[in-house]
Order: sequence, then structure tokens, then C-alpha cells
Amino acid sequence: MARHERWVMLTTLVLLQVVTIVTALYAVINDMNLSTLTRRSSPTEPTASPAEPPPAPVVTAGPVLAGLPVRAGGGPLPTKGTLTRQLTVALGDKALGEHVGAVVLDAVTGERIFAADADTAIVPASTTKLVTCAAVLASVGPDARLSTRVVRGAARDSIVLVGGGDPTLAGPSARPRSYPRQASLATLASRTAASLKSQGVTKVTLSYDSSLYTGSPLAPGWKPGYVPDGNVAPVHALAIDEGRHDPSQSQPRVSDPPQYAAAAFARLLGRHGIGVSKNVRQAKAPPGAAELGRVDSAPVYALVEHALTHSDNDLSEALARHVAVKEGQPASFDGAAKAVQQVLKRLGVTRGIQVRDGSGLSPLNRISPDALARLIAVATAPANPGLHAVASGMPIAGFSGTLGNGRRFTGGDSKGQAGLVRAKTGTLDHVNTLAGIAATKDGRLVTFAFMADRVPVNAEAVLDRLAAIVARS
Repeated sequence: MARHERWVMLTTLVLLQVVTIVTALYAVINDMNLSTLTRRSSPTEPTASPAEPPPAPVVTAGPVLAGLPVRAGGGPLPTKGTLTRQLTVALGDKALGEHVGAVVLDAVTGERIFAADADTAIVPASTTKLVTCAAVLASVGPDARLSTRVVRGAARDSIVLVGGGDPTLAGPSARPRSYPRQASLATLASRTAASLKSQGVTKVTLSYDSSLYTGSPLAPGWKPGYVPDGNVAPVHALAIDEGRHDPSQSQPRVSDPPQYAAAAFARLLGRHGIGVSKNVRQAKAPPGAAELGRVDSAPVYALVEHALTHSDNDLSEALARHVAVKEGQPASFDGAAKAVQQVLKRLGVTRGIQVRDGSGLSPLNRISPDALARLIAVATAPANPGLHAVASGMPIAGFSGTLGNGRRFTGGDSKGQAGLVRAKTGTLDHVNTLAGIAATKDGRLVTFAFMADRVPVNAEAVLDRLAAIVARS
């Protein structure tokens, strides 16, 4: 019977991946059509009439497609004595250092199956993204899209490129990816040029507006080398290719993403026969300005999946800022941190979580293992279908994202559990964390978090071993 239930869970994980692929295909097909709720313009048609006010930078369209089978069967809980003994031995590995926390929870009841310093505040690294993604799904909503717009300026021949906080906006040299679909700056230029020509305008003055975000573009605690090393770009509401000079390379990052994006937009307009004055400057769009063109990102649920699977720092920071906007806080690092706490309070998970950024790059973040595991349980609950992209976004052990890089779940004591664990990784200097979901051999779904922030050496293999112990318990 145990073997049968284990195959049931393996089949479930495979089906989950199929659902993700189908979702991607649907997104590609859906983007070829006009949304019933979000009007997309044709190349010869303005996106809004002059009398209409510009819409908010976040719009909604379409249902969440992936109904995730995240609950396993009602199998018995694993034997606590055996699990405790095996995990305790593994936690004694010297590679973890001396500041370690661990917890395993029953996903249905929240009962602690195993705990070792589970309430200890630990630097979470990129497992912070689980907090950010759960918050944006709960606040902004899984179906929302991030819009980049062009509106009329103060004069008839002036236009303003308005950033809507979509760092995935593809620049002129970006190669299109299949999932999640990216909005394109080239498409925006084409639509804008068509709108201008239809009104007899062929020469314009261009400005850009990135005022949706406020405050410093660098988070408290970020190391000076993060931007030069390509870990993240300065956080602005207007950017292309996540602030990269070369979309295919993580570095170098541009020092002024809004100006860089605006300059690229000016060149694209020129290709469509719209002359642009040489001086492209920053300026706020006039209130109620008529919209000339707009492009929308993939839905938030798809952005969440990408952010978690690939541990995307730039996208995670953008998602955190949108929580701030939605919750009425300043769209800054401090405002986003306060807004995330507001959302977590509504979800019933606040104890043990203090964040200073959305990506986990800041070593000032503190999260307890128990808080992470409980948040994952909330996100996978049948009562919270809008949060299920947290589950579908976490990498699959040995197969996808940061757990499919050829280094994870390859050891003799963990590779047998490849495919049976979904988890988010976290890595900073002397920090290794892993938090996610697994099914026991009898089909019971559990959540877990293993965290260490004083590791003398890389401890990823030990974390994989801990998760594998849970999966085969």
C-alpha cells in the first residue's frame, strides 16, 4: 500500500508539471487574442480615446488556469520517532554550522512533526521570495498584469513613457521566451507610432515617468557588489530586460534603467517613422493624460512562478513594490516591507517574519523555519486557490530551476527522492536554506523548512539530504 501511495504522489507531481506546460501554452494562445477585460490595441489603433483617463499600472484579465493538485491523499503521519532520529543525525553535520533551525509540519493540520529551534530567527536568503510571492498573490491578485504605457504630454507633440513596474519588459535585442510571455518595448513603440500617425503627428518630444516607485533603488543591507556583479539592478518602475545591457547576460547592469529604457524606446519610434527630439528627460505624466499605447505583462501568477523557479531577484523586488502600491503604502523598500506584513496578517502568518527587501538579498531579513513552513501550508491549502502559484513555482528536486542545476539532489542519499520534493532554495555568503513541500511514502503532504546562516562551507547537499529524509519517511 505504501508503494502504491508513493506512486500516486509521483504521478501527481508529473501532472502538476503538465498543468504548468498547458498553462504556458494557453498564455501564448491567449495573448494572440483580445482580452475581454483588458483591451489590447492593434498596430493602427490607439489603446484609449483622448477622453479616457489612463488606467492604473496594474490591470486584470482572465482566470487562474492551473488548478493545482497540491493535496496528497489522507495517508498516516510518518512515525515521529524514526523521523526525529534521522533528521537529528543529519542536522548534526558540521557543514551546517552552529546556527540552524528546522521544522516539518503536517500541511493539513499544521501539527509539528519535527522541530529543532524552529522559532529561531534566521537569515532566509532567497526563501524570502516565498513571502513576497504569497503576499503579491493575496494582495494584487493572481490574474493582475503590469502595464507599461505611453500617454500624451502637456503639448500635442509631446509624449511620456510611463513605467508600470514591469522589469520583464523586453527590450529591442531580447529573445522572446515562451513562458511567461513578456511584454515588448518594440510592440509598444509600434502601437504608439500608429496612434500618433493616425492623428497626424510624426515628430515628438519624449519624456519618461518612473514615479510609481519611491525611495532608494538599493535595499538596506545590500552589498556594494550586488549591482556590478549582476545579482540585481537598481529597482525602478521603468526598466527593460531587468536592467541588463545584454538581455542574455546577468552583467553588467545599467546604472539608470529608466533613462536606458527611454533611449531604446526613442530609437524604436524612429524605426516607425516618428522623429524624436534629442533630449529625453524625466517628467511626470499629466493627470488624466490620454493613452497612446500600452503593453501588459504576463499575469502575476505566471510572474510568481518564474520568480520562484529561477530565483529572479529583479522580478521579486518589483512584486514587493506592487504589494506596497495595492496596500496604500509608499512603493519603497520600507513601504513594501510594511505592506507585506499587512498582507501576512490577513493570511494569519505574521509571527517570525521580518523582511527588508523582496528578493532575500538583504542579510537584514529574518524569518523562522516555522513561519516559512506555515506560510507554505497556507499557500497550498484548498481554501486558497489564488495562492497556489507558490506551489507550482517552487522548483522540483532534480528537475527544474535552482533544484535542477545538476548539483542538487544528486548525492546517493538524496537522488532517490528527485521529483518528490518541491522547494525554494536560498543562498548567500554563509547562508543556505531550503523550504517547500513533500509527500511521505504513505502519501501525506508535509511542509518543511531547513535553515542555517553560519555555514562554514556550502551546505546544499545536507539540506537536500534533510528534504529527502522527509520525502521517504
